[in-house]
Amino acid sequence: MIQAREQIVSTTSERHLLVYMILVLVIITSLVIVFFVVFQKRKNKLILDKIKQKQAFEEEIAQAQTETQEQTLKNVGWELHDNVGQLLSFASMQLSILKMQVSDDIKDKFKDTSDALKESLKEVRALSRTLNNEVILNIGFEQSVYNELERLKKMKFASAQKHTIGEKRPFTNTKHEIILFRIIQEFLSNSVKYSEAENLSITLNYQPKKLTITAKDDGKGFDVTTVEKGAGLLNMKSRAALINADFELKSEEGKGVEMIITYPFNN
Repeated sequence: MIQAREQIVSTTSERHLLVYMILVLVIITSLVIVFFVVFQKRKNKLILDKIKQKQAFEEEIAQAQTETQEQTLKNVGWELHDNVGQLLSFASMQLSILKMQVSDDIKDKFKDTSDALKESLKEVRALSRTLNNEVILNIGFEQSVYNELERLKKMKFASAQKHTIGEKRPFTNTKHEIILFRIIQEFLSNSVKYSEAENLSITLNYQPKKLTITAKDDGKGFDVTTVEKGAGLLNMKSRAALINADFELKSEEGKGVEMIITYPFNN
């Protein structure tokens, strides 16, 4: 009897010890899991904060660069309008005075030079307007795009057309309006310099929550992978990112270039 009782007590003690060890193991495991989860959350939060800080820093740098570029363009626009424009006006006026002082058979020889000066003056004034933010905001985004296409068409392109789809709506942020125009202007400038294109087109597709801008040229095109780090492309990409717009550039050799910008109106 005594041995039986001792055996029962021993078995009970072992069970209690086993339960105790299991509880201790569960508690330790739970603490490890909780510690790991807390550690991961803190680690993820630190990583996320670091990413946000980096993004904020990059946005500030991009914003500063954009503002500097805009001020530079504005100053160049003023210089073109005030200084170069005045010089061309003075030269045109002097040529007209000189033309009045020569014989009729010589006057015709002045015509081509006089016409060239007048066209140069028009071009300088038109270019100066596209570089001035106040002028762009005054005449509006669409008119600015149209004026830029018309200016380029007179320079070298067979056609340069703007198409509008949907109901036009105003921008709630005028800075975004300027940035979108500058991206388009950069694309058109690259077409002038590199594409050897004959035709340009820009389509503005207004949708309820976004504006999709598609710009195309029919030039020689290029391999997109070889220009990923080009200054012009990086400039367009950084400007688009600054206003939370999606930017895509498509091109193949011999098939022209297509740029697609998707701008959300809830910015």
